[in-house]
Amino acid sequence: MKQQSITSLPASPEVERRNRMIKYSIAMGVRIVCIVLMLFVQGWWLLLCAIGAIVLPYFAVVVANVHVAPRGAEVLRPGTVATYRNTDDEAR
Repeated sequence: MKQQSITSLPASPEVERRNRMIKYSIAMGVRIVCIVLMLFVQGWWLLLCAIGAIVLPYFAVVVANVHVAPRGAEVLRPGTVATYRNTDDEAR
């Protein structure tokens, strides 16, 4: 079993949930813009906005639920651990 370091641990559930909510909210904001634009545009633009309003909820859920790996780099452990010695105590 691989030993985990603090930088290789996944994000906390609260942080992960917040990130998913932000992604989903942005996609739903774009969907609302598409719905509002459907009132003002004609022709191909109307079809494009309608497709965006219909298809965006599916992609919003898929994108929001994609698992993202932690951003931290792998920490390399030193070969030896040096001990700290206070030279002031030795001089006395």
